[in-house]
Amino acid sequence: MVVLSKQVEATNEYLEDHELIEKLNGEETRNFAFNQLVRKYQERIYWHIRKMVLDHDDADDVVQEVFIKVWKNLDSFRQDSKLYTWIYRIATNECLNFLKKRKRASFFSISDYEDVLVSKLDHSVSMDGDQVEIKLQKALLTLPDKQRLVFNMKYFEEMKYEDMSEITGTSVGSLKASYHHAVKKIEKFLNSD
Repeated sequence: MVVLSKQVEATNEYLEDHELIEKLNGEETRNFAFNQLVRKYQERIYWHIRKMVLDHDDADDVVQEVFIKVWKNLDSFRQDSKLYTWIYRIATNECLNFLKKRKRASFFSISDYEDVLVSKLDHSVSMDGDQVEIKLQKALLTLPDKQRLVFNMKYFEEMKYEDMSEITGTSVGSLKASYHHAVKKIEKFLNSD
């Protein structure tokens, strides 16, 4: 494990992305910079993934895979995008791949798999007692994975469409339409009770 400098540890501040990139490119500073990168983005990536997979252990597994992939692909980061959007793109792809594998590996139909996710949601410790949050999450589970992802990034993470476009490789116009359709479906679900 890399020992962090007392200054960084004491202030609990993170290096700016351009400083991280510079240090990631240096052989002697690479481990320190990667440690900082993980500390800086781990929680945001965790919640980005957790909103999609719902289960804490699954989210932890996917986050670990994300940072393994980031480490292995540091040399291929072209710096033509922001560091955080590059990491989010990896996280988004890993998350969607995880969900696809779960649906394929499941002996259930897709609707049965959604029932499994709803069951996890009903028994989630992190949402214990918050019926409004559970109802919203159930509404989100009715959306296709990519539409749910777009909704989560815009609504919960307050991400700009331009950044979402860079992460998903989808045009801003398509993202706006997807978000609009997601909102309408969620409203319909919430008003049906």
